[in-house]
Amino acid sequence: MAFQYLTNIPLERAVEDYLNKLEENGLAARTETVPIARACGRVTARAVYAHICAPHYHACAMDGIALMARDTFGAGETSPVLLPREKFTVVDTGDPLPEGCDAVVMIEDVTWTEEGEVRLFAAATPWQHVRQIGEDICAGEMLLPADTEITPAAVGAMIAAGVLEAEVIRRPVVGIIPTGDEIVPPTADPAPGDILEFNSSIFSAMLEGWGAEAKVYPIVKDELALIRDAVAKAAEECDIVLLNAGSSAGREDYAAQAIGQVGEVLFHGIAIKPGKPAVLGCRGPVPILGVPGYPVSGIIVLEQILKPVLDRCTHAPAAEPEYARATLSRPVVSGLKYQEFIRVRLGVVGERLMASPLSRGSGVVTSFMKADGMLEVPQDCEGYPGGSEVTVRLLRPMAQLRSSLVAIGSHDPLLDELGDLLHSAHREMFMSSAHVGSMGGIMAVKRGETHIAGIHLLDEADGSYNVRVVEKNFPKGGVRLVECVGRVQGLMTAPGNPLGLKGIADLARPGLRYVNRQKGSGTRILIDYLCRREKVDTDRIYGYDREEFTHTSVAAQIAAGSADAGLGIWSAARLYGLDFIPVYNEQYDLLIPDGAWDTPMVQVLLELMRGGAFRARLEALGGYLVDEPGTVRRRFEPRD
Repeated sequence: MAFQYLTNIPLERAVEDYLNKLEENGLAARTETVPIARACGRVTARAVYAHICAPHYHACAMDGIALMARDTFGAGETSPVLLPREKFTVVDTGDPLPEGCDAVVMIEDVTWTEEGEVRLFAAATPWQHVRQIGEDICAGEMLLPADTEITPAAVGAMIAAGVLEAEVIRRPVVGIIPTGDEIVPPTADPAPGDILEFNSSIFSAMLEGWGAEAKVYPIVKDELALIRDAVAKAAEECDIVLLNAGSSAGREDYAAQAIGQVGEVLFHGIAIKPGKPAVLGCRGPVPILGVPGYPVSGIIVLEQILKPVLDRCTHAPAAEPEYARATLSRPVVSGLKYQEFIRVRLGVVGERLMASPLSRGSGVVTSFMKADGMLEVPQDCEGYPGGSEVTVRLLRPMAQLRSSLVAIGSHDPLLDELGDLLHSAHREMFMSSAHVGSMGGIMAVKRGETHIAGIHLLDEADGSYNVRVVEKNFPKGGVRLVECVGRVQGLMTAPGNPLGLKGIADLARPGLRYVNRQKGSGTRILIDYLCRREKVDTDRIYGYDREEFTHTSVAAQIAAGSADAGLGIWSAARLYGLDFIPVYNEQYDLLIPDGAWDTPMVQVLLELMRGGAFRARLEALGGYLVDEPGTVRRRFEPRD
């Protein structure tokens, strides 16, 4: 009677049953902590947060002179200001900003007198040409979510943020056992009948590309006891074992027997060609694969069966660079002197791939870390208008971009936490967020550029939040306002509140330095409203035009001592150990267009918002009022 394989199971079912069996036996990703210098290419085991700000000191961004901006006020072409030597300090790019200074004037704009004094024909503005503490990264910010590959740019970002080691997914060690009486090590002069053993080299290269480490054992002769002992040894020393050759029906094919004696055989024979003789076995949580000796068969088995097993152990995303057409969300201006490479964030909204340019500052390393693609502007091109179609080079696979939830709007750390929860629960899903303020989020929804927008816009007429402004901007409806959280907004001050601030009216005190949020943000709208209500002249608030784009960056400036107060949320103050004076309770909601409502990413996000893990993270952040997150406050229909 002819030999028959034990099984002839379809590939999809074989892989599913095999993975289920292995996970029942305890197969799981293992972690280790490595120095950041050796972390490139590894996958984070948990979210990574910044330890310090970057820059961690106020750095001069130009060669020139450092001074106090107020000393230059009133300077003009016809009325220059003359500064004595004690009023300025000569600085070079990268120098720490001298004590008592809050601006740098470029050396090209400085006119020297014979007495060594300086004559200025234009007034400086506070913090011009200064890289402020936290300009790139703020301490406590999430740098990378869990299950994310650490890129070279991310290595630089983490070091800049004081993160010197990271917990990563450990690379599985895969033992490769070549077998056969006729198999010999590679040589330039093999004898007749010798078969050069090169499968282990092929497999090792594939494993390295998949985030695993190969351990190749010496060639084992075709004797059952020798093969069994080699498999047992490898199963003790490795996370996965590949037994190469001996899985077929020949008289010296002992793979299935050896695996069965060491552990158990689930399947011997898969309904694929080539690769049919594969043996799927295990010893507890250690997978043991019997791989056919023919190279093509072996490669097919590794790609179709081993790769899904490794994916469970490494959490590594696959990436295939490619080009795609994308729509620019805002204009890109470029000079004619250079071919420019502009980093962009990408996400598919509706049927369009949207490209949002990231900061092009030479010191903003996080823009490289966050980039999804690269826009290449030719040397003879001045740029592209917003809304135009451009070709981008993808730095992430298109499949990943299609599974990316695009969030454009007001900043809140809870969005980072939601993004981490989203990716941890569904590793194929990601969140791509841009902080442009509440009104910027509403405009992005109107232009069809985002799936969700965080907003907290006050209606001064009745003190309500969000509903009126959404009605005004969407008279034809087509959007839903989803409850997220209540937030406490307040004045953040240095620990102990050394200036004894009690409320908004104190911001106009002489000598107090304020740091504000950008125009269009909900927090900026709130502070403008509160100042009008308290009859505080904002022109008298020093630093009122000094703008930051996140709550944490405002807190970072206060913690660093370059500002005395700023309006923000309590979780940001708590993160930096600041005092907090509550002034207003507000509603932070998510605005979701109907066209995005039924997408898998949005529905998963809403489910996560209703879950206990999200509530636990909000409690850890602090300062949130949680009622029924993830529920629809109102669906907006066309008005008559």
